Amino acid sequence: MNILFAADVSIASVVGGAERVLFEQSTRLARRGHSVHVLTRRLPSHASDRETISLVPEWRYAVDLQSPLSYFAATLKNARACYEDLQKTWNFDFINSHQPFTSYAVLRSPAARNVKKIYTCHSLSFEEFKTRNTEPQRLTGKLFYLLNLSLRRYMESRSLNESDLIVVLSRFTHDKLINAYGVNGDKIRIIPGGADLDKFHPAENRRNIRTDLKIPQNRIVLLTVRNLVSRMGLENLVTAMKAVAHKVPEAYLVLAGKGPLKNDLMNLTEMLGLEGHISFVGFIPEESLSDYYSMADLFILPTRELEGFGLVTVEALASGTPVLGTPVGGTLEILEALEPGWLFRDTRPESIAELIIEKCLKIRKEPGWRDRIGIRCREFAETKYSWEKNVDSFESLLQD
Repeated sequence: MNILFAADVSIASVVGGAERVLFEQSTRLARRGHSVHVLTRRLPSHASDRETISLVPEWRYAVDLQSPLSYFAATLKNARACYEDLQKTWNFDFINSHQPFTSYAVLRSPAARNVKKIYTCHSLSFEEFKTRNTEPQRLTGKLFYLLNLSLRRYMESRSLNESDLIVVLSRFTHDKLINAYGVNGDKIRIIPGGADLDKFHPAENRRNIRTDLKIPQNRIVLLTVRNLVSRMGLENLVTAMKAVAHKVPEAYLVLAGKGPLKNDLMNLTEMLGLEGHISFVGFIPEESLSDYYSMADLFILPTRELEGFGLVTVEALASGTPVLGTPVGGTLEILEALEPGWLFRDTRPESIAELIIEKCLKIRKEPGWRDRIGIRCREFAETKYSWEKNVDSFESLLQD
């Protein structure tokens, strides 16, 4: 099959969940013998308009980042033109869109009219925009903010309506689409995300890994890996650590990630006197991520909203690390099936602290608990969440 993935993100650098899904599906389908291409915008980090990554050519169109209007106009023109050139050469059987901007531009082309279309929805674009951007107070800024929201809603709605099928990673996103856009539920297929089971696995010796990463040996290590943005609830986790440190002085949070809230979170840590209990390690490179997962005693997911699936949850479980998470979005679906007792009552710092303290005390009293429960976490991930299962399901969808 000839398959085009139309996206607003790049597989050249996997920095988030959307990039991870796109990378795993496109490269694994290519290894199965399909002709797979990615069409996306050219980012400042890209050195050229074309690059082949793990057998997949990524084609990049130019955008104008001066304003939302110039960005939209350049996308509409350049993405469509690039797609039409590719369609002449490759005659794609399927277009799988992953975000609304490139998708909308491609679907405006007459050349796309008779091609089967699937839209993969990770989250609602306008909701993501609202969580990442505060509405300006000045009239001009407010108008551009509302225009951006409206454009995202419009393009996403058109892309969804014009697609033959829609793929989501969770029941949470399935219901969101129906409520926000009135999408017919019969048109939606749920294909959960996965973890690379070869890459993410329990550590043979966690002590050695901690030594290499300069993580204290005599602490109960909590880990979270997140973009440092407001919807992730990291300020609630930092606040919760005050109570955790009081009850469990050996508790030690490794907070990984980058984003606009870094200084605020560091200032909050200092204000609460938690410098000896929280370590900010910044962005973790892809090659080091498995070590961080496997050396931790607990993985913490404090998300406040819009957790469409939570790839970090299943990656941590595949690494044999128990996950404590808020009952938000896909996290609720994953942990309810594994161990409902690992869900916080809600997103408040008090609820987060309560369960962390309970599990830390269990680790302190039963040193073998973490390793025993880690076997169960790994088996759960193997049974339900692998990229092979995800791509099997997606490939079957195309064939059917």
